[in-house]
Amino acid sequence: MYSSDNNNLHDDRISANQILDLIESLDDDKLTTFFKQMNYTEEEKLLHLYKQLGKTPKYDKDGKLLPVNETDQLTAVHKNGYTIQYIKNPSEKIQLATVNANGSALQYIKNPSEDVQLAAVNQYGDAIEFIKNPSEKLQLAAVNKNGYAIEYIIKKGIIPSEDVQLAAVNKTGYAIQYIKNPSEDVQLAAVNKTGYAIQYIQNPSEDVQLTAVNKTGYAIEFIKNPSEDVQLAAVNEKGDAIEYIKNPSEKVKQLARDKGMKNV
Repeated sequence: MYSSDNNNLHDDRISANQILDLIESLDDDKLTTFFKQMNYTEEEKLLHLYKQLGKTPKYDKDGKLLPVNETDQLTAVHKNGYTIQYIKNPSEKIQLATVNANGSALQYIKNPSEDVQLAAVNQYGDAIEFIKNPSEKLQLAAVNKNGYAIEYIIKKGIIPSEDVQLAAVNKTGYAIQYIKNPSEDVQLAAVNKTGYAIQYIQNPSEDVQLTAVNKTGYAIEFIKNPSEDVQLAAVNEKGDAIEYIKNPSEKVKQLARDKGMKNV
């Protein structure tokens, strides 16, 4: 049985009623783990649906549990998208309703259409993690929702196109940390979005450096041996950025003083 001391969610087979009682006390993460660990009969899945709906289970004259109709299925998935894992052969309508409410629930849908996949990543960019061989259209939708989703694309062994890379860093400059050998255009887009993104760029050109410090002067902290032009640009943007410059020239110091910095 479940023990909160060791996080072991089950040791022995338990009844459907015990399952339904137990889920009420579990948060989503534990619930997901719990159900992944057990193989449930169709009857147990239906009992869960009835429980979710707060309805009394219905049986036919032979004592067989009746399925939940599509209207009730919609109610269930709107209440909790993860409930779709207990619906046998959900229609595309149910699938779309599910992922529109909770994109992460895509992981419980077998062979979803591209429309369902697209709806999932539009709702939750990281849902791309659950898509095998996503098309560029899906990749773009995912990173437009969440730039960090590019990490899941790259983890699949996919080298995203420059369009996908640009969309990712235009959404979140820090997404560049997951891109191997980004082009200068991608680098410029990243630091133009977030100057601090330069810390994830190896050997940035002076144009990239200038773009970064013009965005935020403090980005100079992450630039090795910045030229005087880069130093001046950084201090011009933030006077106290001079604190991150080793051995600034007199010209840079004077600019800092002009910006109100004392004891420079």
